Amino acid sequence: MALVGAALLASCSADIPSSDGSVSATDGLDAAASGFATTAVAEFDQPWAMTFLPDGDALVTEKGGTLQRVDVVDGSATEVAGVPDVVNAGQGGLGDVIVGPTFAEDRGIYLSWIERGPEGTGAVIGRATLGEPESKLENLTVIWRQDTTTGDGHFSHRMTISPDGQFLFVTSGERQKKDPAQDLSTNLGKVLRLNLDGTPAAGNPFSDRGGVAAQIWSYGHRNPLGIAFDESGQLWVSEMGPKGGDELNLILEGKNYGWPDASNGSDYSGADIPDHTAGDGFEAPAVWWTPSVSPGSLMIYSGDKFESWTGDAFLGALSGEALIRVDLDGTTAKLADQWEMGQRIREVEQDHDGSIWLLEDGTGGRLLRLTPP
Repeated sequence: MALVGAALLASCSADIPSSDGSVSATDGLDAAASGFATTAVAEFDQPWAMTFLPDGDALVTEKGGTLQRVDVVDGSATEVAGVPDVVNAGQGGLGDVIVGPTFAEDRGIYLSWIERGPEGTGAVIGRATLGEPESKLENLTVIWRQDTTTGDGHFSHRMTISPDGQFLFVTSGERQKKDPAQDLSTNLGKVLRLNLDGTPAAGNPFSDRGGVAAQIWSYGHRNPLGIAFDESGQLWVSEMGPKGGDELNLILEGKNYGWPDASNGSDYSGADIPDHTAGDGFEAPAVWWTPSVSPGSLMIYSGDKFESWTGDAFLGALSGEALIRVDLDGTTAKLADQWEMGQRIREVEQDHDGSIWLLEDGTGGRLLRLTPP
């Protein structure tokens, strides 16, 4: 796998660079220069994730605990009833939402959120039926729980379904505790492969250990906030590093991705962390960023509306306030474009028609539709 570094935030733009090497894609930018036109469709209160329903509507989660069903044509939203109470503190709240692989038959969806337990807080995943015609969650059942601990950061709790529709993959952050990422007796700092009912999938690399270890697909992760499969069925995860060292990783079964023993960033205290090097026993990132861009989401584009981008990865940057495109070619990755958006980008998603959608972070975060110029 190629190891590619981003030494400067704006140095990776390939299209129409400005004087600092960046490409701007804020409202009002000439669409021909950016490669897309941007349309604001709706606003939300701290939106966190979105997914598209087969009928074209979108579900949007708001961190405080609200799920909205959105008509993306006119921007109108209807609050979905039956959402569980969530712990809304720090980085925690209502999180990801995805459509189940058999939604056409059972209207099943998956949600993630934060709950409080006897030893602190942790993420959970629930499966529910989306009622129709009323927008409400029915038969909501918790199917997986993250190990609880103190603090309110690095929950991660992003989800995706395998291309064959058989498995639920979940990212679980190390909760700002570092060492759990290397500990196979906890599900913190891991990527997990579960059955659709939340139980550990048979054949996972550490199944013979039993217990929580049976859930684990890969380990040594810090705060993985994006997860997606490419066209060939390979799994990719975007991950926040410490002070620098953000990563895009190709996820391989049973592999160790190094945190906290290896990172291309430094500790917030200023202490050095050994960089990824050949032969260190850890999987190196396919792409990494120093300074940090804070990747908060990942989408791999499979549409044809932006034909030259099919198969590429798109990351929403929080501190970087940008949309980033990474050219994927098999197991290698190369930084391609970085468009300055002027706002923290929390989520990147693709519509059924091949449009690309963004959610801005924070109060008044806009839903943006990107279309060809």
